[in-house]
Amino acid sequence: MHQANNSYKANKSLGQHFLNDESVCTRIVDQIPEIDNSTQVIEIGPGPGVLTKYLFQKIPNDLHLIEYDKRFVEMLSKHYPTLSNQIYEADVLRFDFNSIDGNCILVGNFPYNISSQILFKALDYKEKIPMVIGMFQKEMAQRVAAKHGNKSYGILSILIQAFYNVTYLFDVPPTVFSPPPKVMSGVIKLEFQSNKFAILEHKVFVTMVKLAFNQRRKTMRNSLKSMIMQYQIDDAAIFDKRPEQLSVLELVELANYFVEHKK
Repeated sequence: MHQANNSYKANKSLGQHFLNDESVCTRIVDQIPEIDNSTQVIEIGPGPGVLTKYLFQKIPNDLHLIEYDKRFVEMLSKHYPTLSNQIYEADVLRFDFNSIDGNCILVGNFPYNISSQILFKALDYKEKIPMVIGMFQKEMAQRVAAKHGNKSYGILSILIQAFYNVTYLFDVPPTVFSPPPKVMSGVIKLEFQSNKFAILEHKVFVTMVKLAFNQRRKTMRNSLKSMIMQYQIDDAAIFDKRPEQLSVLELVELANYFVEHKK
């Protein structure tokens, strides 16, 4: 089996930190379920290919790689000639996942400087992305998994949890990376649950959540004043609460209440 060369210098501007602990790689790959021909696995930011080696062992045919750094595109194409048509030199934030047939499971040690944007990108394609297994800064991973009442709970937590079940899997110390980041990392798993909270109008829900959490210290009555006036909503006890006190379900129910009372 090919062992990728890990002697490349990390590009700071791309947020590169290369994973060099193979036991972490196997733990990540073990989270991927058995897949059929209708599902592809996409590794985002494979870099020198330490995780790629284990993905290729498990999924030799249905593996795709998206890598922005030309050095690694060339190296990986040589190491994995059978994947040459499935290695894309591309910016993942501009990548069209509809160009790949079937569903896409996203996996990777995601570049930390764009990790939240990758999650918002996954939300844009949520019907096509049944699962995401990713390494993030621990603080970011905790934010995605946070429940209401927690100070980390916010817009990202809610929009992800509205459509995905989130599991925080394990911590990863800085020592397993080259160069080591200054923070702990964490691996999380997202599993898509199609509109599990029965959101009536996605746009209204997103608008309401952003309005509420952009002024998270205020009560819902103050932060949602413009929507309450627009929809001519009657006052209710829920508006006395601050947004972080409300669960995802309560926020969905409130957004649905706005939709149902549209004049």
